[in-house]
Amino acid sequence: MNRQLAVSSILLASTMLAVTSIFPLTAINRQFKSTAAAQTPESQNNQLFYLYQGKPVPLTQQKDAIAVEFKPVSNARNRGANPLYLQLEQDLAKGAGTRGGSQIQVKPLGGNYAVVALPAVNADAIRQKIKNQSYVKTSLPVLSRASSQDTIILPNEIIVSFQPNMGEKERASILKQNNLEIIRPLRFLPNIYIVKSTTVTDTAVLNVANQLNQVKGITSAAPNFLQSVADSVDITQQKSQGLNLDSGEKQSANATQRGNKSSSTYLGLQWHLNSAPLQTCLQQKINNFAELQSCLQEQSVKEKQTKPPVTLPRTDLRVTEAWQNSNGGKGVVVAVVDSLIQWNHPDLQNNLYKVSAADKCPGEEYGWDFSEPSNSKNPCEIGDADTKMSPLEMNILRKKLQDTFKLSDGELIKRYLSPQQIAKINPQLSQKQIGDRLRTMLRSQVGGEFHGTLVSGVIAAKPQTSEGMWGVAPNAKILPVRVFGLNGSIQNGAVLEAVAYSANRGADVINLSLGKMIPTDVEDMTYKQILQQNPKLVIVASSGNSNYPRVGFPSGYEGVLSVGATNLFGDRAPYSNYGMGLGVVAPGGDLSTSVGLLGGIATTGGTWMESFWQGLAYPNFRWSEVVDARGKYWWMQGTSFSSPAVAGVVALMKGEDGDRRLNRQQIINILKSTASYDSLRVSQKEKEKYRSLVNEGLISSGMTEQQVFFGSGLINADAAVRAVKK
Repeated sequence: MNRQLAVSSILLASTMLAVTSIFPLTAINRQFKSTAAAQTPESQNNQLFYLYQGKPVPLTQQKDAIAVEFKPVSNARNRGANPLYLQLEQDLAKGAGTRGGSQIQVKPLGGNYAVVALPAVNADAIRQKIKNQSYVKTSLPVLSRASSQDTIILPNEIIVSFQPNMGEKERASILKQNNLEIIRPLRFLPNIYIVKSTTVTDTAVLNVANQLNQVKGITSAAPNFLQSVADSVDITQQKSQGLNLDSGEKQSANATQRGNKSSSTYLGLQWHLNSAPLQTCLQQKINNFAELQSCLQEQSVKEKQTKPPVTLPRTDLRVTEAWQNSNGGKGVVVAVVDSLIQWNHPDLQNNLYKVSAADKCPGEEYGWDFSEPSNSKNPCEIGDADTKMSPLEMNILRKKLQDTFKLSDGELIKRYLSPQQIAKINPQLSQKQIGDRLRTMLRSQVGGEFHGTLVSGVIAAKPQTSEGMWGVAPNAKILPVRVFGLNGSIQNGAVLEAVAYSANRGADVINLSLGKMIPTDVEDMTYKQILQQNPKLVIVASSGNSNYPRVGFPSGYEGVLSVGATNLFGDRAPYSNYGMGLGVVAPGGDLSTSVGLLGGIATTGGTWMESFWQGLAYPNFRWSEVVDARGKYWWMQGTSFSSPAVAGVVALMKGEDGDRRLNRQQIINILKSTASYDSLRVSQKEKEKYRSLVNEGLISSGMTEQQVFFGSGLINADAAVRAVKK
């Protein structure tokens, strides 16, 4: 996928929500199900695929990469020792004999897995060396969708949904006939299990999963894919800088301690809440960040005192007006199913929902971490009770961040780029240019590991000082639920458990700023089941950042509200998916416009912690998409941030419906009916794209241009809250 260097490596939805085109390879007859054991036929023409809605989805195997599963390590979360992926990298480098002095690159996927980039020479020797390491459990194939170079790991795990009310004896019979054994049941999801084959491994697992869909008593089956969303990055691209935010002001640990303190000094930067102050200031001559903040403070005071007439288009959610007519989402619980949620961030720590369920696990207080599932049958041993960064993860991320400040260009390139990646770089770029861009990419990746923290801030941040960020629903409570390991690793089963957990623990709203590159029938069925059992639960999901004419998954599943993204100027954000399945749009940010970083969504980040900066002086320049010197706050873009903005609006609405009279469909109907196209623009290029899609039959001619690119329109929080109160 095409992704800009400094931005898209931190947008989880950007890479995950690419939609798979389904090309029928063969007719799969699903009408006649046999009770016999599933056989493992050869894939047609030796092609790899899995089934979705009865049709094959093609996959390809990457020949230049291999995945590794490490043996379990006791108390791995709190382990301060050398991470196993680094240990493997060091062991493989001994006598590797690779060209150009580049070491063999090993990328972690959470704590239990890693991907090894195989060199063009000695690949077989490297495979054998991996196998010989005592801490390596097994090696696994690395797959991609046929149309993309994404990273999909295929463990010997299949998610199987049995028919309801099936007895244990009948289930055991099906498993035995098909040479399967249960790894564990999925928590909160009756009749759904993770199983493994006792007779096949490697890519043959795909065939077993496909055949299980034809077995009587099984409603659906799909491989429990492990995916990475932080893999390929185009290092030859540069982002738009916009206003020079460093000119006239070198940052310090106390930067921005100036100006009118009557309100948050950062509120004016949050144009998705109210775009008028920033729109007005951008019409003036602004030379640096200090002047901008001074202008924003003046505009905020004017708005409170005189309410000047609006002369510029309002491209925001009108949240500040909604605050005046609501309780800010008080009494509403929003589950954030995402990556690292550093809930001890000063702007988040007072807005946490405390779990009070009778069956909660030891230590379960503020949500649950499903990112590193084990094979234990004990549900309380599946993951752990802390969604924050572990000491081991801090070791990994601190090294990566500090390397960008300590290593020379040559050292950085050798350490973080494989020979294959170097070969793809524009030869006209100098070593310094490559080094500078690599630094930007790596810093963005570290910041992006806190995707869940960034998303949580959009929903319910509440400043504790004059400097801070506001969430759309600052009085709502966040239920942190982690599903991503490091480097964007995520497993299908973990997401399903996390969503079911959120519903079980009392969430009123679930935000999913994530998606799957590959939809599955098991997921489709599970979301329907959860929504049917919880008719007032609203699930909001990002439409995806692939610039594709239909939304990704889970936002594409029935009953889930899909949210696309717009920018400061009322355009569809150039990355945002649109068309089939799109529900509404909201500001998602766009760092490629003329205003650069100011076009992003400002929210709570994770690199502010002292542990990151041990042995380093705080930078006196803007080293990434950070608002402040250490990254307590970041500017972001993506449908990952338009989705939580809408989840926050739903929280504002539910806060005015204390008795929960409104069901999910009523809430969604109000959101759509109060949305509008008033400040949105369809470009000439998009008009041409619309005509082309209609002519090709990819979208219905009954859909208008605005419906295709913006769904039901831009959310209006104030109008939605007023409608609920009526």
